[in-house]
Amino acid sequence: MKITIDELSEGTRIDLYLSEILNNFSRSKIQNKIKDGEITVNGECIKPSYSLKENDIIEITVTEQIDDVYTAENIPIEIVWEDENMAVINKPSGMLTHPTTIEKTGTLVNALLYKYGENLSDINGTNRRGIVHRLDRNTSGLIMIAKNNKTHEFLVEEMKSKHFVKKYIAIVRGNIDKDEFEINTPIGRHLSQPQKMAINGKDSKESLTKVKVLKRFDNATLVELTLVTGRTHQIRVHLSSIGHPVFNDTLYGFGKMKIKTQEQVLQSYKLEFTKPFTQERVLVEIPYDEKINKVINFLTQSN
Repeated sequence: MKITIDELSEGTRIDLYLSEILNNFSRSKIQNKIKDGEITVNGECIKPSYSLKENDIIEITVTEQIDDVYTAENIPIEIVWEDENMAVINKPSGMLTHPTTIEKTGTLVNALLYKYGENLSDINGTNRRGIVHRLDRNTSGLIMIAKNNKTHEFLVEEMKSKHFVKKYIAIVRGNIDKDEFEINTPIGRHLSQPQKMAINGKDSKESLTKVKVLKRFDNATLVELTLVTGRTHQIRVHLSSIGHPVFNDTLYGFGKMKIKTQEQVLQSYKLEFTKPFTQERVLVEIPYDEKINKVINFLTQSN
């Protein structure tokens, strides 16, 4: 079994990563297999603490059967755009992108398995069938799905190019003075809280977010964000670092407000990309979601 590491999994310990995607392998068992040389990276033996890098190839040669079958579930999904090679899905807030060791059902991958069966890429492992890039559980919006490995590779290269455009909408705390600006600070794993990312954290990588103010409210701002890079939690970390955390993002310091939502008020609402294996450009845009509209209405009435 071989697994190719994508950009969003970079910086994760290999034992933690594999314990998420191999159902019947505990973390301690994985650590032992690594020490025994039954799990290698790029053909070389590594330590269980090895920090994964983009394009690393994990090869698993254990003798036991690897239980990596995930359940196909009839969960409704909104397909916004589709052709024979890929689809763009509007993921709702509250849905995990892919199964973990704790939650193995109810994810977007479970829904995709029901909809497309085996017609999904498997480059990133069977628990991430079709998944080219991720959205946080409580971030809603557009996510691209690859129906085969060739398309998956095409879309990964597309995301690395300057031609790929990915825009988000968010409401943040406080009034941002500048109309347009960039946040260009490196992001890596938080040194003491592994579930978080941080400015200049462990294995930091260059991270660039473009910010455009759309509307100002009383102590809040509606912003459009363009991701130039795609680090884990990039928007949330960047906005928190300048003192304007995303509305209701408790992980990155927003705190509590009168208006309740399912965590961060953040939506991936616009994608522009090249249709696989053609020169055709595709623009996909969706309306603001329920959380965005709920908070805008609250802020408008409060002004």
